Amino acid sequence: MIRPRRSVLFMPGSNARALEKARSLPADGLIFDLEDSVAPDAKPAARAQIAQAMAQGGFGGRERIIRTNAVASAFWQDDSALVAQARPDACLVPKVTGPQDIAAIGARLDALGADSSIKLWVMIETPLAVLRIAEIAACAGEKDARLAAFVIGPNDISLDTRIRMTPGRAEMVPLFLNCVVAARSYGIEILDGPYSDFSDAEGFAAECAQARDLGFDGKTLIHPAQIEAANRIFKPTDDELAEARGIIAAFAQPEAADKGAIRHEGRMVERLHAEMARRTLAMADAIEKLEQDTTRA
Repeated sequence: MIRPRRSVLFMPGSNARALEKARSLPADGLIFDLEDSVAPDAKPAARAQIAQAMAQGGFGGRERIIRTNAVASAFWQDDSALVAQARPDACLVPKVTGPQDIAAIGARLDALGADSSIKLWVMIETPLAVLRIAEIAACAGEKDARLAAFVIGPNDISLDTRIRMTPGRAEMVPLFLNCVVAARSYGIEILDGPYSDFSDAEGFAAECAQARDLGFDGKTLIHPAQIEAANRIFKPTDDELAEARGIIAAFAQPEAADKGAIRHEGRMVERLHAEMARRTLAMADAIEKLEQDTTRA
């Protein structure tokens, strides 16, 4: 199933007002955070507020994700218990380092009786996770696997590797591409990390465009002001939709029935382009439906 993930907004679980406001925001997804944005002594209250918000509902078609603390932390047991109770669409776990973490998370959720519909998203933000990205991605191919998405953490990677985060992120591009290829190899979605300076609209838009061109499905956000740009930049344009319809129509002609490649508007297109075109149109339809559901929520 194609699901838009153009804009996925982090919301502090300790901020009741933010959780309430989330119901009216046009983000494709919401991450209720128990990790970085919540102080240690505020985590129990944050869990209670997230549980209440999830029980009340009212989020429309938005994807609901709970970010826990790391598996090795003192908070993991209570965080994972909340996930099983609250039944979000997904659980986002930070600081994974390899397949053993994926197995441990899955075993814990299964032991708690967590519904099989709860998917696993993981933060790729450690050097070991980057180094072992193909092994981690391969976990999605195992029986009853929950692994469904990667979220890149460039700032954490920069801190641990000393790779500098310069404008344009040229130094990080090889790393990003390696993660994208691993994700696509096993049918995993992949989201770019947040852009910290939410007052820099131009810089944020440029980073969204870069992420889109590198193959990311969307971007995680830290401020509602970033939603509009992310939604617009990761959405198929009118020209892309027109081209997709034209390619599909061209291959539907009787003379193209037995051909693997045809001439269309001055260039050669293959059936793989028709497959890409169908996905583009399906994504546009999914976005339209989500936006309608969001408006009604």
